[in-house]
Amino acid sequence: MDELFKIYTIGAEEVKNFNYSKNEIHQHNFEELIIGLAGQLEHFIDFKSRVFNAPFISFVTQGKTHRVKPMMTDGEARFWVIRFKSEFIPETTFQLYTQFHETATFEFKEYNCFHRLIRLCEMMENEMQQTVIDYGVIKQLLSTIFTMIESERKKQFPETNLQLKNQSTTFKNFLSILEENFRRPEGINYYAEKLFMSARNLNLICQSILQQSVSEIIETRKLIEAKNLLLTTTKTISEIGFDLGYSDKAYFTNVFKKKAGLTPSEFRNEMQQLISE
Repeated sequence: MDELFKIYTIGAEEVKNFNYSKNEIHQHNFEELIIGLAGQLEHFIDFKSRVFNAPFISFVTQGKTHRVKPMMTDGEARFWVIRFKSEFIPETTFQLYTQFHETATFEFKEYNCFHRLIRLCEMMENEMQQTVIDYGVIKQLLSTIFTMIESERKKQFPETNLQLKNQSTTFKNFLSILEENFRRPEGINYYAEKLFMSARNLNLICQSILQQSVSEIIETRKLIEAKNLLLTTTKTISEIGFDLGYSDKAYFTNVFKKKAGLTPSEFRNEMQQLISE
């Protein structure tokens, strides 16, 4: 996906023509939220497969291996699909990785909250149809959707708040420390010491949850912020690199290109063209 943000609906006709044979297990280079209004979703994720009945939500983080199969119920199916790049709401993205670990999909028991989610989707779709799109509005609406989903998740799964596994607790603490320090030129040993554990064990936990090493997660967070700054500020490439702990512009450019496939300048130009279209 090239766009920063995309929202659309899938109906019974699209589900009927859905090519199941081509829907192999895969990974995204974007974040995806599916909101099911009618029908079913068979979701294979975290090496388990389950069928969920609408109303439900399903959030799949970037890089997560999974497969979804939308299905009809009594001839009906309707799903909202929201896709966005990690840098679109950088301050929220890593929180989502923690919140939806092992609970990527769940059904809603109270329709009142779900009805409000639908209204927010309609508002985002309406904004995306404007001649001049205000992405600030989209960001606020999307963040509100995740806030409401998290509130509902806590109501349905209170045990996850009281009896978090040690692994998940450590990972959440790591992300919290990372959010405060990712701009600094610190490596795995710094975070392991903050968590009173070995670098090896911290790596094992991160590999288990995100399938990334600590170093990769640190670089990913820096990349998300770099893209955000390139998109929302007029800072130079050197200034952005310095803000993120890179003292050498050439090194920052090489790291960025290796992970993003574009140089910082190319990425900024491409995003400006997308937004101005």
